[in-house]
Amino acid sequence: MSTPHNNAESTAFAKTVLMPGDPLRAKYIAENFLENAKLVNNVRNVLGYTGTYKGHPISVMASGMGIPSIGIYSYELYEFFGVENIVRIGSAGSYTERLNVMDVALAESAYSDSTFALTTSGSTENTFFPSPELNEIILRKAAELKITCKNAKVHSSDAFYTTPAVGSWKEISDRTKTECVEMESFGLFHNAKMLGKRATCLLTISDSFCSNQTLTAEERQNSFTQMMTLALESAIEF
Repeated sequence: MSTPHNNAESTAFAKTVLMPGDPLRAKYIAENFLENAKLVNNVRNVLGYTGTYKGHPISVMASGMGIPSIGIYSYELYEFFGVENIVRIGSAGSYTERLNVMDVALAESAYSDSTFALTTSGSTENTFFPSPELNEIILRKAAELKITCKNAKVHSSDAFYTTPAVGSWKEISDRTKTECVEMESFGLFHNAKMLGKRATCLLTISDSFCSNQTLTAEERQNSFTQMMTLALESAIEF
């Protein structure tokens, strides 16, 4: 069954999908981590692949940028392609000295000022939560792999660029009670709750508002191997 945004066959996706924002990161994971990876979706170059990892079927597909984009792709995967679990694997900017560049963070909540949930389902909630079962598996696997994985309250922002009128990053962090910022997990967690599915979000800190350190676009695309390995090792136990 194809949709306006996905030309895959109805059975093309595994039950678990890893979802980076960048299509090229999805391609990188498929080519470097999965066995027998097959391209199953290329509508708008939002690349989706299915292969195996240590003998277990796993899919990886890009979400694009922002809550509306991941809202479309996660909804269709859950509703039309039989997907049960989605793990967003992305980048985030740190609001705190506790989260440094290249640290791996696991979302324990996602706050947003977005009207996505209100528009989609009538929900007035501004915070959604990941699956506790998936998070438990990820934290256990991180300990086994000796990968430091820090829980974090995530701010899902609608805007990448802001003006001083909305306040400094410190003021935004204080108001939202969040420790890092990205642009997708709120929409993903909402859709999972609405559809009775499971979702979580692993992030690599790509820049810090505290230290002003940042990674290049190429580094973001190719260097998040700890996060990718943790996501894959956890996914085969979902």
